[in-house]
Amino acid sequence: MRELQLSEAGAPRPLARVLVLGARGGPSPWQRRPRGEGAALPAGSSRSFTACWWEPCDSAPTGRLPSASPARRAPGKDCQAIMKVLLLKDPKEDDCGQDPYIRLSHPEGYGGLIFTSPRAVEAVELCLEKDNKTEVWRKSLQEKWNAKSVYVVGNATASLVNKIGLHTEGENCGNAEKLAEYICSRESSALPLLFPCGTLKREILPKMLKDKGIPVESLTVYQTIPHPGIQGNLNSYYSQQGIPASITFFSPSGLTHSLKHIQELSGDNIDQIKFVAIGPTTAHALAAQGLPVSCTAESPTPQALAAGIRTALQSHGC
Repeated sequence: MRELQLSEAGAPRPLARVLVLGARGGPSPWQRRPRGEGAALPAGSSRSFTACWWEPCDSAPTGRLPSASPARRAPGKDCQAIMKVLLLKDPKEDDCGQDPYIRLSHPEGYGGLIFTSPRAVEAVELCLEKDNKTEVWRKSLQEKWNAKSVYVVGNATASLVNKIGLHTEGENCGNAEKLAEYICSRESSALPLLFPCGTLKREILPKMLKDKGIPVESLTVYQTIPHPGIQGNLNSYYSQQGIPASITFFSPSGLTHSLKHIQELSGDNIDQIKFVAIGPTTAHALAAQGLPVSCTAESPTPQALAAGIRTALQSHGC
């Protein structure tokens, strides 16, 4: 369990505490860096499901974690009570479904790269670390790929791509649709763009590019499966923290695999929970389930998410 401090520029004290639960083997990636939308849980996962809560602070932190209340309490009834915000996101894992190195070793056949999630970059990084491929990458392939365009969604994905030595562009687009528009405005190569992705990727980006005559070659490098511990971890959270004032989803798959458990645990109080999405794709998934979306983060960053949650809770009267 780890504690983060969120504050605004010029604020004399922290505005909120973010507590991260259940991520064994090191801090959550959301603590180390922002995560873009669409991250998924790869096969072979062995870590705990990650649950987080956000707690408004009216005073400087004491250095102690707040005690958990076993009672389930509906949000909004007592504005002086702590308001819990549950963040449903996945822990960092180190497994992938397919080795992309064979295609990465032939940059002459592609016009550039596209990364829309940190998970895809992690899969590429893993394949470079295996069988002593890192040296070959650094000596020749890295430079050849840097002579081409490397498009990414979000600062989290960009930072990981930078870590493997590639320069990026398009990170400020925020989602795949906007990135596709950005690529269409700049790309003129007749060669296809290589797109490492997951099994549940949306087709909108490849379709938008192909409609504009820009060829794309998708390469599946990870798969999304439900984590076996999600129900147990949600049960533990609800029994210790009660019903949260808000629940944030980071991907449509996260919603799919957790909604049934959340509905059972929340009961009649589910209508009082503020549902938040990290981006438009997840917001559409929430709406498709008949859930009201209280806010969608303006960008896939912790700062934008915290601001959106704060606004949603303030509109709730607390």
